[in-house]
Amino acid sequence: MKKLIIMSMLGIMGFLAQPAAAQISLNINIGSQPLWGPVGYDHVDYYYLPDVESYYSVPKQQFIYQERGKWIFSRSLPARYRNYDLYNGYKVVLNSRDSYRNFDRDRVQYARYKDVRTQQVIRNSNDKRYYVVKGHPHGMPPGQAKKYPGRVERPQVRDNGRGNERDHRGNDQNKRGNEREKRGNDNGRGR
Repeated sequence: MKKLIIMSMLGIMGFLAQPAAAQISLNINIGSQPLWGPVGYDHVDYYYLPDVESYYSVPKQQFIYQERGKWIFSRSLPARYRNYDLYNGYKVVLNSRDSYRNFDRDRVQYARYKDVRTQQVIRNSNDKRYYVVKGHPHGMPPGQAKKYPGRVERPQVRDNGRGNERDHRGNDQNKRGNEREKRGNDNGRGR
């Protein structure tokens, strides 16, 4: 009888522990957020963009907007918003399933954020937790991501405004060396 009770308790504890571990892994998606996303969020399902009355699904990496009464799912905003700057527009974070289905409510509730340009975005953040976002200017240097799983390598930049000078210096030194060789080979006769 004791064995049955102990086995039952172990089974219940194992069942309860499993969902908690799954919940932890689902609550952080910083690396999936776009560079133009707002700072301060470890997990985001959707952004609502009041300026263009559209949504962005972070997990699916696609915009959701209405066109002729139908919801369109696309990797980019429609042509009518081609000049919209995602880095400057306000983003409302929504963490609910199919947030776009609440469009009529969101449109009214978040209308006050239209033309608001004060939100800091991930690209401009110096918070180290955002360095994992692909393309972040402070991302991991090349070759370092293998040492730190989950970190994104920074794109390799060759010159930083100095590499070309070095190349020119090297070319100038080669030219001078070639001129010396020519002078040395003419034995002072000066061709």
